Amino acid sequence: MERRSGRATIAIHNSYDPRVFREAHRRILARAGPLALAYDLNLATFGFPFPDDIHLPLELAEWVAASTSIGEDGSYLKELAVKGRFQNFPYPARGIPPQLGIPVLTTCDPDPRKSLELEDIASMLLDGQSICLIFGAGPKGVPREVHELARHHLDITFNGHSLETCTALGAVAAALAHRLRAR
Repeated sequence: MERRSGRATIAIHNSYDPRVFREAHRRILARAGPLALAYDLNLATFGFPFPDDIHLPLELAEWVAASTSIGEDGSYLKELAVKGRFQNFPYPARGIPPQLGIPVLTTCDPDPRKSLELEDIASMLLDGQSICLIFGAGPKGVPREVHELARHHLDITFNGHSLETCTALGAVAAALAHRLRAR
């Protein structure tokens, strides 16, 4: 009997100004898109201040792509949207949308009661559970409420080192993909 793998989603929580779309938003999306495609992950955003008049994932991806030279000029983000693998959500007030999977906060300061290892995440995915890997975008990371909303915490470093968001995105995506492939 073939095992069905769950889907992993990169979820980026905006901790910058919730009213102004900054170059930092554009850059993180342009970098996350290629990672999601390269390692077969979905991509979701929380609280990103996209223009009010565009809502569909492909429209959002095209809007971001129109002004970036990163990630093949945004074509990777557009490709994710066409495949139905890019979504935008408001800030999670009552919890992470269940269709994204079990919420796992990536953090350098995991709660010991919620802490998992990368091997645990890989096992969950291979057992058919979907996982939502939450990353904070901005100097403050994610607010305390998101720490509490996350069922599990993951520190990708070996000893609590804080990584810049795009560095953490790459480290988690690559390490997880290689762990899954090795099984």
